[in-house]
Amino acid sequence: MIIIVNPAAGRGKAGAALERIQGWVRDWFPEAELLVSEYPGHAAELVRQSPPDSRIVAVGGDGTVHEILGGMGPRHKLGIVPIGSGNDIARMAGLLRHRLESALEIAVWGEVKRYDLGIANGEPYGSSATAGLDASVARRAFSAPRFLRGLPRYLWALMLELRRLSLPFAEIEVDGREVYRGPMLITAVMNSPTYGGGFLIAPMARPDDGRLDLIRAGSFGRLGVLGILPRLIFGKHLSHPQIGHAAGMTFSIEFDREVPLQADGELMDPSRRLEVQIRPGGLLIASDPRAAQKDPLLAVERELPADGVARPAGVVGYRQD
Repeated sequence: MIIIVNPAAGRGKAGAALERIQGWVRDWFPEAELLVSEYPGHAAELVRQSPPDSRIVAVGGDGTVHEILGGMGPRHKLGIVPIGSGNDIARMAGLLRHRLESALEIAVWGEVKRYDLGIANGEPYGSSATAGLDASVARRAFSAPRFLRGLPRYLWALMLELRRLSLPFAEIEVDGREVYRGPMLITAVMNSPTYGGGFLIAPMARPDDGRLDLIRAGSFGRLGVLGILPRLIFGKHLSHPQIGHAAGMTFSIEFDREVPLQADGELMDPSRRLEVQIRPGGLLIASDPRAAQKDPLLAVERELPADGVARPAGVVGYRQD
């Protein structure tokens, strides 16, 4: 068991909680190795040094989880303590709205559920891979004021990026079939329903159905973007004639020029191509059994055991059998 804390996550919120985390580990699971990431890429390095069947607990946001995914092997299990600006990966797994100690309990001892894993230009991701305006907004969001988190942070960045809006031309293939040619505002290949800290861009997306969902927005001007934005926030945009959807397992998007790319809110190298594949069931995440009672898609897979470590009775998510 390895717990990795990104002290910069949540604009320093995770670092401020470090003493509480250390106290919890000391009281409940002193055998766990508690590590603090010190620089970009460090968390992935720590994961690569761990035993291949370890449970890795990420304390941070989507960026922290995304980095850890890059170091995980096929037998690693992931726990998430969501202390970040977006937390869309934790949201898709039903892991939001827990106190710190409860989140640690679920991450450390929760039963494991299989989720699909996306691969974008060779890089694994849990929630979203996007090109165009979305990625430009993700880049801009890194310089947002410290008090902005989640959706307000995304909206702040969006307003600034609209000032220099210029649409590339794109050709999109899904499972080898061309589905679109034309100007492109947004291309998002989604594993989760939300991105950007809660934008419901793909209401139909399910992270365990063996497919990814592509949402594309075609020819929009600045006023058009502002008009579609309220519908996008609440998942009511799919009926717009410039919005399209396609589901599949492989996606190839080619642009007429280099465009910004991002995965889980983390910037990738700009490119003229975005190639995405799915690895069905390739991501193992410790789940909250109470979330499964509300959403059958979050039902726990019984055949995947927890770590088998003794723990106090009555803590959520522990199987006695």
